[in-house]
Amino acid sequence: MALAAATVPYELRFGAGRVCLDLLSTTHPVERLDSLPPLRAWITGSGLVPPGCPPTHADASWLTAFRELRGDVAELVRGCLAAELRAHDLALARVNDIARTAPPAPRAVRGEDGTLVRELAGPPDCAALLAAVARDAVELLTDPEARAALRQCEGDNCPIVYLDTSRGRRRRWCSSEVCGNRERVARHRRRAAHSET
Repeated sequence: MALAAATVPYELRFGAGRVCLDLLSTTHPVERLDSLPPLRAWITGSGLVPPGCPPTHADASWLTAFRELRGDVAELVRGCLAAELRAHDLALARVNDIARTAPPAPRAVRGEDGTLVRELAGPPDCAALLAAVARDAVELLTDPEARAALRQCEGDNCPIVYLDTSRGRRRRWCSSEVCGNRERVARHRRRAAHSET
């Protein structure tokens, strides 16, 4: 369930290829889900709710729940990358349990210009949003093709995991503009330093 990302504040990153992997990205380079405004922005930016429907009713318990789910998903994804998934049965049980709750169901309604837009029937609750992320993780980890496309960013000290959907599966960085650019600058500096000696 890859969801479209919107532009949001708080330096949140989207583009890992799956909403569950975008949640993992909220720890780099520092904790991004440190208060309710960034959590609300992440929920909207990840596409879990339609634009213009931020979960303003979210409270501190939501922060705890999203960070706990993030920890479980991270454990499973990193275990999958290391081919040691069996060691993470407790995290797997928690993610499966959360995924059982039905996600918020959008409906199509007419927008001001007459086109169809997504809208929620009511405010989403925390359990439904967590379930959407957990279900995305279950789909990712049980799909052999998607699982084979999981990559750890090769950027220096970058923990971000992404889905490599590039042609030839040769993508090296979570972001060419961020980690890729850092690598190119470092390579240029090494060459320049080597040529001076």
